[in-house]
Formats: sequence, structure tokens, C-alpha cells
Amino acid sequence: MAAENTVQQLTAQHRPTLDRALEAIRTRAYWSPHPEHPKAYGENGSLDLAAGKAAFDALLGTRLDLGQPGTDDWVGGETSPYGVELGVGYPHADLDVLLPAMRAGMRAWRDAGAETRAVVCLEILKRISDRTSEFAHAVMHTSGQAFMMAFQAGGPHAQDRGLEAVAYAYAEQVRTPTAAEWTKPQGKRDPLALTKRFTPVPRGIGLVIGCNTFPTWNGYPGLFASLATGNAVLVKPHPRAVLPLALTVQVARQVLTGTGFDPNLVALAAERPGEGIAKTLATRPEIRIVDYTGSTEFGDWLEANARQAQVYTEKAGVNTVIVESTGNYRGMLANLAFSLSLYSGQMCTTPQNLLIPRDGITTDQGPKSFDEVVADLAQAVDGLLGDDTRANALLGAIVNPGVRTRLEAAAGLGEVALASRGITHPEFPDAVVRTPVIVKLDGAKPDAEAAFMTECFGPVSFAVAVDSASDAAKLLRRTVREKGAMTVGAYTTSPEFEEAVREVCLEEAAQLSLNLTGGVYVNQTAAFSDFHGSGGNPAANAALTDTAFVANRFRVIEVRREA
Repeated sequence: MAAENTVQQLTAQHRPTLDRALEAIRTRAYWSPHPEHPKAYGENGSLDLAAGKAAFDALLGTRLDLGQPGTDDWVGGETSPYGVELGVGYPHADLDVLLPAMRAGMRAWRDAGAETRAVVCLEILKRISDRTSEFAHAVMHTSGQAFMMAFQAGGPHAQDRGLEAVAYAYAEQVRTPTAAEWTKPQGKRDPLALTKRFTPVPRGIGLVIGCNTFPTWNGYPGLFASLATGNAVLVKPHPRAVLPLALTVQVARQVLTGTGFDPNLVALAAERPGEGIAKTLATRPEIRIVDYTGSTEFGDWLEANARQAQVYTEKAGVNTVIVESTGNYRGMLANLAFSLSLYSGQMCTTPQNLLIPRDGITTDQGPKSFDEVVADLAQAVDGLLGDDTRANALLGAIVNPGVRTRLEAAAGLGEVALASRGITHPEFPDAVVRTPVIVKLDGAKPDAEAAFMTECFGPVSFAVAVDSASDAAKLLRRTVREKGAMTVGAYTTSPEFEEAVREVCLEEAAQLSLNLTGGVYVNQTAAFSDFHGSGGNPAANAALTDTAFVANRFRVIEVRREA
């Protein structure tokens, strides 16, 4: 009875938020229940930030005991990109014990219904939101994001994406009524009459394979979409970014227990160094859903081999911006400079290739040659990052050695228009902080094509000279079709060329941003309004978030009987 009262209280508390989220995904207008600014948290924002830092510090060197069944060892080993040894221990699971325990609670979770599942998920998100500052430090010290970005992207923006997934999941589950009276006239004979009941039934256990760069932002959509549709969820974090998702699992288990459900509906699968359990997990028969963010190679492997599961992947792509002309040259340069610099380019949405006609472009400041455009962009990036304090706040730290290796190798691929430089972080001297490199390439040369047609994840951009705007559109089409793209940008004052680029993106299923010169950037998307990825090109087979992302996580089962 106490748990039932709790669910009733949560319904009264969270149903208005759910209704507002349903309205937001219908209208696509701006809305967020999670404030972006630290001052909005707690009675005193600065005190709340201090409390969050203290809570994070208290975790260092401890064991995070989740009370999971089947714990056979303790694992860890995360080191912050800022040089801090986290030293947190996590339970290592005997899967033959943990997975059956996860299934045990699914019947009651299924029978609870879509609304109850939704409000329980919203309570999980609320409790995570209440600890946003603590989570921000956990994201910062596993991803290398600067603190304010970790606070926003790892906190409210991630929570928005989780809530968005819950809203889509709820809407799809209640699209079919729970019961129907069916009567078919038979002329002079008595009509045929049936009573029908329809129940959303989960697929099974969902597996969330976390990423290093955005553990919560990329992890929450799949986690909450599966949980809200009645599935249990096993979270397998990236070995370098366990803590944010482990804390998420801890909160989820606490809420499930408090509402009378089995806490084992959500569990953690941490791994020993080098163990590589993702393939083993993804192909187990108990796993019926897989959510993955990461490399194309492993994403392709999952799609080919996890045949028993519904697989949702966000992989790699070659994001492209075409610069054909602009009516706001300085605004364009400033916008691109910020887009290339944010989080050291370590975003799946960061532009890589800038396609510019070799004969130059027209602007509000007169004609600009290819070399002038590239030199002015390099100057804009240099000016943006000229102050080390500001640079550290924008760039964060290089997340892993692979990014640094690609950055250093890029300078040898062509003429360097802007060299990367190292920056010392005043608080974390062991952090590897690097500014972007911009390399000029000739799009007509095969050796150059080999470079710019390959994703180079990190603070690396290629300014590619093309013969014409028409050739840029053709190269964009081929790039998206062959390599995929999470984002496409274009700058043009020509309605005809704008329509040509738009048609390429519609036909090749790529999300397009046009003429961004203000405070919105091509590598940012807003929950409830923007779609992250499309699911229609090789960069991702799913979009965050649309109906296709949630609808196949459950099936509707009908029971009918004569009335």
C-alpha cells in the first residue's frame, strides 16, 4: 500500500511535466524543465556547486556498492583526462546470475502500465537533476569536458533527452487503447461480438553501451526509452567513463525500490581492464535491445551480429559545411570558429570538412578568395582561443590518446592554415589541452580525398578547395551517402543553391543547418525540437528522438474473447 501511495503521489507530481513534454514534441517549440544555469539549483547556486564538488570528492577512492546480485569482483581504474585518479570501485557481475535476476521483476513492471512507468522514470530524472552539480563533476572527469559544458550537456541537456524519450515512449504505448468492444453486424443473424484487450509487452533486457565523450547525453535516450516501455536495462559504460552512468544506475535502483518495483530492473555491467564484454553481452539471448554510441567499426559489428536484438546505433560520420556565399561574413566566421573549438571538436556533430570554391565566395564585405576565407577563419579561431582562460573553458581536455594522435598526424596531410598549440590548465596541469588545427586540401587530388573522406574525430578540420558550388553539392552528396553525417551546414545567399543543398540533404537523409551566424551552432541540438541524427544515412541507424526510436522496444499483444 505504501508503494502504491508513492506511485499515486508521483503521478500527481510528474503528470503535468509529462503532459508538457508531450506537447513539446508535438509543437517542436522550445521547452525545458531542467535549468541550464547553476544558479537555478538550490537556494544558493554557488553553495549547490560546492556541495556537488564535495559529493564528487567523497566518491573518489570508494566502492560504489549498488547491491546487485551476482557481484563476483570489484573493478575500476578510471583516470580523468584532467589527470585525477578517480579510484572508484564498481561491482563486476556474473551475468548468469545478474541477467535472470533482471528478468524477474519485468512482469510487475509490465503490468504497472505506461503511465506508472513514465512517472517513475520522471522521478529518476528528477533525483538526477537534484544532483546535477555532482553529476557534472563526474562527467567532466571522465569525458574531459570543461566544467560548464559538463554541467549543461551532462546535466540538464542529458536529462531533457531522457525525458524526451519517456514522452515518445508513453505516446506510442497509449496510441492503442487498452480495451475495445468489437461488434460486426451479420444481417438477420446475431452480430459477432468480441471483447479485446491490448497490452504493450516489452522485448526483454535492453543493453546500453555507453560512450567516453557524452556518457549521460548519449546514454539516457536508450536507457529511458527501454525502461519506459517495460524493459529491464543493463548499462555497460565505457571503461573510461563509468562513474556518471554508475551514479545513474544507483539513483534508478533507489527509485525503483522506493516505488515497490524490483531494483534489478536497472543494473550496471562494469568490466575489468581489457575484458571487452560488449560483444559477449550484445549477443546473449537475454539481450533483446542494444543502444550504442561509438565507432563505425563496432556499430557495424553490432548490426551484423546482435541478430537476436533490436539494435540502435549512433556511429561516425564526416560532417560537412559548404561555404558558397554569405551576407554576414564576420558572423559566419565567429559561428564556425566556435563550432570547431567547442569541446576540442570531440563531438559527433562537429564540422570536419569545409567545402569552399577555389575561386572564392561573395560576402557582404566584398569578394573573398579561398585563401582569404581560410586565413580569416584561422584568425577567428585564434582570436576566440587567444586567452588561455577562455580557451580552457571552451576546449576542455583531450579525452584519450587516440584523439591526440590524430591531431598530431593531421598537420602532415596538407598545408596548415592554423597550427594547433598546447595550453596549460591552471587547475589541472596534467590535462592535455590543444587548440584546433585547420589544414588546407585540394579536393581534386586523390591523396587529399583519402584524408577528408575519412572521419578524423577531434579538433581537426579540413578546408577543401572545390571547383564550384555545384561540385561542393555533389561532394556533399557522396560524402553523406558513403560515410554518413550527423550534421550538415551551408552558407549561401542564393535561393537556388540553398534549394540544391536542401534537396541533397532530403534525399540523403542528413540534418541541415543554414546560415548560422548567431548563438546557435551546427553541433548543438535541442531536445523536444531538434532531431539528433536521422537514422537514414551511415552515421546512425536511429534518430534521437523520434517514434521509430521507441516503437519497436515493445509489441502490443491482444487477448480477445467472445462478449
